[in-house]
Amino acid sequence: MNAAFTAEELEFQQEVRQFLEAEFPADIKNKVDRHIRLVKDDYVRWQKILYNRGWAAPNWPVEHGGTGWTPVQKYIFSSECARVGAPETVPFGLKMVAPVIFTYGSEEQKQRFLPDILASNVWWCQGYSEPNAGSDLASLKTTAVREGDHYIVNGTKTWNTFGQYADWIFCLVRTDPSAKKQEGISFLLIDMKTPGITLSPIVLIDGQPEVNEVHFQDVRVPVDNRVGEENEGWTYAKVLLTHERTNIAGVPHSRVRMGKLRELAAKTPDGNGGNMLEDPVFAQRVAELEIQIWALEYAELRTLAAVSTGKAPGPESSILKIAGTEAAQHLDELFMQLAAWQSLPYVPEQFEDSFKGRAVGTEASAVTALEYFNNRKQSIYGGSNEIQKNIICKAVLGL
Repeated sequence: MNAAFTAEELEFQQEVRQFLEAEFPADIKNKVDRHIRLVKDDYVRWQKILYNRGWAAPNWPVEHGGTGWTPVQKYIFSSECARVGAPETVPFGLKMVAPVIFTYGSEEQKQRFLPDILASNVWWCQGYSEPNAGSDLASLKTTAVREGDHYIVNGTKTWNTFGQYADWIFCLVRTDPSAKKQEGISFLLIDMKTPGITLSPIVLIDGQPEVNEVHFQDVRVPVDNRVGEENEGWTYAKVLLTHERTNIAGVPHSRVRMGKLRELAAKTPDGNGGNMLEDPVFAQRVAELEIQIWALEYAELRTLAAVSTGKAPGPESSILKIAGTEAAQHLDELFMQLAAWQSLPYVPEQFEDSFKGRAVGTEASAVTALEYFNNRKQSIYGGSNEIQKNIICKAVLGL
């Protein structure tokens, strides 16, 4: 890609590198390098640094605080952040609910919510999936019955990521139970401190309570917190999901991980006097995956170019979601192959605290299994890959 950069783009790349060298906190970088789990304060602190520079929301319109960057500048920025290990922006506020608010929300909602989202003053979470409505999201049962100037919300949302930290949740709720599945849904913004909301943590296979069930019992939500028209929430949700699926592709992160995989493979004996990069079967798998990631990168650049003209991501977001998550999981499998027996012990507490005093890199094999387990969810969240294939069949192939 560097061969295609203009002089202005190379100058911008240098500006980003200088910013990251000066402003990316050393303690957060140390955690990333040592595979120590980041906490909420780490994410918020980094996002506020980006906000102070004016770089928190590259995909927002300029009038709401966006950068006005070209697709290539966005590509350069995300690539440079991934190169140094800067954590990705937590998506629920900046990348998911904000586009819905600035596209469909009222002026009052834009003034009320967007500044705090941009400055990372408020932590958001998502209320879409339910115990019996995951991939078939339109089957959701959480109800919102209007009583005067409030909705009374009852139901349960599940797989709610980081809900334990959230100040607000954006929810799909059923406001017309007699309508067709997609036609009776509304989009609500709900303060998590509202009486009647409780959380039940869900411990994942890597031992962490990253997600939750959120229960609503007679929760009163002002009608003013509804985005757009009543019963039109499915339209807004589809826009949000296309942004989410595009973000899930994670190309810069996969490229960096591919580089680390090659470095590790060059140091890992193959049992025949050489290293794993000299093993023909393993080398072929690495080459095939590298080609896949490069192809994915160009597809993402085309999507960014379309978004920069004001279009919402279309069915290509489903293609990016499938290819991106499959590439990330293939990387996990190759790392597991390199770690071999070192990835077998499963004692969660040994993987983080016990490595804080060791040299960078010594913990890589030990956390491989945890990352493998955690990343199995990538092909499910944001709409399972099987559902994405159905979307592609209908929207692209006309089947």
